[in-house]
Amino acid sequence: MNYPIPKKIPHTLSLHNHQRVDDYFWMRDRENADVIEHLNAENTYTDSILAPTKNLQEELFKEMKGRIKEDDSSAPFFKNGYWYYSRFEEGLEHVFYCRKKGTLDAPEEILINENIAAENHAYYEIVAFAVSKNNKIIAFTEDISGRRLYQIRFKNLETGELLPHCIENTGSDLAWLNDDHTLYYSIKDSDTLRPYLVQSIDINTGIIANIYEEVDDTYIITVNRSGDFQYIFIGCHSTLTTEFRFKSANDTVDFEIFLPRQEKHEYYPESAGGDFFIKSNMDAKNFKVAICKKNERHWDNWKIIQEHDLDVLIEDFDVFNTHLVVQEKENGLSRLKVYDRANYTAKIIPPSEETYTLYLGNNPEPNSNAVRIGYSSMTTPNSVIKIDLKSFEQTILKQQEVIGDFDPTHYQSERTWATAADGMKVPTSVIYKKELFKKDGTNPILVYAYGSYGSTVDPYFSSSRLSLLDRGFVFAIAHIRGGEYLGTNWYDEGKLLKKKNTFTDFISVTEHLIADNYCAPERVFAMGGSAGGLLMGAIANLRPELWKGIVSQVPFVDVISTMIDETIPLTTGEYDEWGNPNVKTYYDYMLSYSPYDQLEAKDYPAMLVTSGLHDSQVQYWEPTKYVAKLRELKTDQNPILLRTNMDAGHGGSAGRFEQLKEVAEDYAFILWMNKNN
Repeated sequence: MNYPIPKKIPHTLSLHNHQRVDDYFWMRDRENADVIEHLNAENTYTDSILAPTKNLQEELFKEMKGRIKEDDSSAPFFKNGYWYYSRFEEGLEHVFYCRKKGTLDAPEEILINENIAAENHAYYEIVAFAVSKNNKIIAFTEDISGRRLYQIRFKNLETGELLPHCIENTGSDLAWLNDDHTLYYSIKDSDTLRPYLVQSIDINTGIIANIYEEVDDTYIITVNRSGDFQYIFIGCHSTLTTEFRFKSANDTVDFEIFLPRQEKHEYYPESAGGDFFIKSNMDAKNFKVAICKKNERHWDNWKIIQEHDLDVLIEDFDVFNTHLVVQEKENGLSRLKVYDRANYTAKIIPPSEETYTLYLGNNPEPNSNAVRIGYSSMTTPNSVIKIDLKSFEQTILKQQEVIGDFDPTHYQSERTWATAADGMKVPTSVIYKKELFKKDGTNPILVYAYGSYGSTVDPYFSSSRLSLLDRGFVFAIAHIRGGEYLGTNWYDEGKLLKKKNTFTDFISVTEHLIADNYCAPERVFAMGGSAGGLLMGAIANLRPELWKGIVSQVPFVDVISTMIDETIPLTTGEYDEWGNPNVKTYYDYMLSYSPYDQLEAKDYPAMLVTSGLHDSQVQYWEPTKYVAKLRELKTDQNPILLRTNMDAGHGGSAGRFEQLKEVAEDYAFILWMNKNN
């Protein structure tokens, strides 16, 4: 079967006396029947080419599904008199959100059964929920399209009745006033998807009030209630700057500014015991932690609890009545520093593995004497661990159960360091199955990375990944610049006019893994999604011969066209990440690496490119145009496939098993290409 060849309608884009001709610009119109016809034709073509993998896809899906404990539940947490948890039932796609009053022996109360709610929707997900302080009303945020343009609904937990209010075009944020009938939430612009307005609704009267509007379109807003129930916070966030407003959660006083915004000052306040704790990067690139009184909020009055350290990144913190727990990262490894609030003496809880993921878990009760963390490594399933704040004794409350014959001792994870083009050392986390791995340069490998927004991809456990490892694959996560694995400077060195470091780091990691005999040079595969899809497009242009195949998931590949169009969701808020192309210096630099613009007539590796018709982050037309232009220019016979989920957005399908089908197709493509070496 021949691949679909879309029509070409030249469209000229001009900026800075430079012209670009985009033959596929017309694909931006999702209401155009020709667009939908083309996407469906691409899906049919992909089905045809991947037909030899149909049995393999089914085999992989059954394997991955078979490792899941289908009737599983989360570790319950206690909040305001109730134990909350979520659970699944065997054979069902979606989750039940539940609680029990006072004790885990109490009768179960189902708050929301997502399976029922999803029956009338091709896509359905509960994104967030919040229960009023009197425990009688639940507000929940629904996504019924996958586009992350949500709606808020309400349910009376005493009667089970759904209230008539339905607020559309919202963000996911929910914050109850302690009067139990006033909810604060954010509204999104329906075109740009930017949360720009905070409103409140009185569910007794139905009256909606506008509370705060952010007019600077480089900022988004958030709203939340403090952990001690005392304040409502409105946060204004750009890439490099934050500003917060706050008010009492106990009355109707107006919001006041916590600290006025100051360019490149990021701060994050939390309330506890009459004090405010603040994480701030004021004269502290890797952040510091301070404490202040309500009426002494200026940084001149702060008492510094944890000073800035160029070698230690402060990631997060949780405040308890008796302790402060700081999550920090040194040399790429997260750890906890626990402060006794009586005297602010500290104890560090050190790492226990060579490479792993650790983060603060759900800790809603300030009077708790223990902190919960999430923990996993590439060989350790996802775990919820309780750590006593006085004795530091650790208790595993919940560990992901992997059904079948999984034995972590059969796998090896380790960290290796590559030398980048400019001499920087780039860490990479690697895992393989011991009995199938020989460090002789014969194994196939899949190298994964993201590398943008300071988002750190720590080495995490995946039961689905076992299907690759058990077939002899090595899996590697490259902790490249643009992420924050080695601190804020690691992020700064992979953004704006240094963005190409992200791409060359990935290439250096791949070359290192080949040179160090982790893999066969002719059996190397790469994977990345969203901004990681930009990475995939860039490396394919720079060094196409390095990869046998690439899986590029919802890739951001048309950088210039997206960043000059302020009507596209999220564009204006990302100038500090990519640069503003209306400034010629940034335009020229972005143009020099934009995957769509840099495609040329040469050989490219095989690719599976995925997309979502309702994608809110990367519009569907970017991967669609990219595939069309790539096929037009490339000089080889390698397959280029496009898979568009016509019912979902950036995150793919909502159901837990439907998601596995997408992973199975990605893996089947890789295994198929590896077999046809």
